[in-house]
Amino acid sequence: MVNGAGMSLVGAVLFGLGVVGFLTRRNLIVMFLSTEVMFQGVLVNLIAMGMRWGDLQGQAFGVFVLVIAAVEAGLGLAIVVMLFRRRGTLDAERWNTLRG
Repeated sequence: MVNGAGMSLVGAVLFGLGVVGFLTRRNLIVMFLSTEVMFQGVLVNLIAMGMRWGDLQGQAFGVFVLVIAAVEAGLGLAIVVMLFRRRGTLDAERWNTLRG
């Protein structure tokens, strides 16, 4: 069985990869997927927290994060589809005109 420290390291790596992907890519789909990778990194760390302290709080928070990730995925995908229909591109740099 994997210990909590090993899981925390995996969660931190996942979160770091998500941050790097979000900050370095311009495609909205890749940015969206990077936020999902960050959510999964947080989820793994919450599970590791529950394992380390021997209670169910980490798992309970993990279920909450999964629900939030599912809602974010639905809303985010709807927004990305709407933006693509409006301009015909998913390049984030082309959307600078939205700033007021």
